[in-house]
Amino acid sequence: MSDFDIPIFKKTYELYKTFHECLRFFPKQEKYTLGQKIENVILEAMELILQTIYSPKNTKSEIIRKVSRKIDLLKYLFRLAFETKSLNIKKYTTLEEMVIEIGKMVGGWLKSN
Repeated sequence: MSDFDIPIFKKTYELYKTFHECLRFFPKQEKYTLGQKIENVILEAMELILQTIYSPKNTKSEIIRKVSRKIDLLKYLFRLAFETKSLNIKKYTTLEEMVIEIGKMVGGWLKSN
């Protein structure tokens, strides 16, 4: 099984690609601050997801909670990007829907561990 066969990793990967496209349209002053922070948090979430997949069962729950905190942070960062006019409503809505879906997946993952 490849990492891309794991739904939560695949969705987070798609979130990164979608945000990366949006980042091109960020105002210059926000691109290298808020935009970079969002990009880093998504990448950190992806890294934690992979770490969880390959970790022993007794350590998975703590790592999944870290993923959950990253996803929660993304909700606030996307809202901030929208409120500072770095994201328009359409892009914000798309990203927010993706994050909510990933959040539900993380919640289910946590309950199953």
